[in-house]
Amino acid sequence: MNIPELKKTVKKYSSLEKANVLQRFFKTGKGEYAEGDIFAGLTVPTSRKIARQFKNLSYSELSKLIKSKIHEERLIALFIIVGRMKKAAVKDKEKIYKFYIKNLRYVNNWDLVDLSAEKIIGEYLLDKDKKLLFELAKGKLWERRIAIMSTFNFIKKNDYKTTLKLCKFLLNDKEDLIHKATGWMLREIGNRDLKTEEDFLKQYYKTMPRTMLRYSIEKFTEKKRKAYLLGKI
Repeated sequence: MNIPELKKTVKKYSSLEKANVLQRFFKTGKGEYAEGDIFAGLTVPTSRKIARQFKNLSYSELSKLIKSKIHEERLIALFIIVGRMKKAAVKDKEKIYKFYIKNLRYVNNWDLVDLSAEKIIGEYLLDKDKKLLFELAKGKLWERRIAIMSTFNFIKKNDYKTTLKLCKFLLNDKEDLIHKATGWMLREIGNRDLKTEEDFLKQYYKTMPRTMLRYSIEKFTEKKRKAYLLGKI
């Protein structure tokens, strides 16, 4: 298995009609957040299937694939290393993590971030210093989303400290995609520990971006949602 064979497989499953839909959905137009990104028109399940088929690609081949101009080819590269991370020994996890960090600039759309960050950075940093996440939170759009989404793995282990610190840090972010991700992580905390989420919300809900608030209270009762939205908590 090699990259030319992978590209032939991608082409086999490509759909121009679906590619056009995806390019609109993922905002690839001039001035939009994913300007210039090119889609082949593959479904996510198909991309996962191809990743399994080519799971033994060398790191030198993966380093080329993750730089592809084709969105789904970058996604396939990420699926391959996510798959490796799940089964990796400690020393191999470090190698995968370093590969991911080295190629972070190519994790450049929200689906690429959401399907990989928690499983690679979140997994590797689980029992390590979290300084990198706060450095990323000061960076470009996708770096900031990577920072907050990486903490989903911590949340699943009932560790909310880093997520809450990042949520506070990102309260004044100007990007809607960060508001959504941050609100989502707050909601995930609430799914496990409602008091912890509400302690945070009661302190910041009146000043946080509206989208962030709406995402964070999505699972609340209608009465409680209205109270938060009307500032009557």
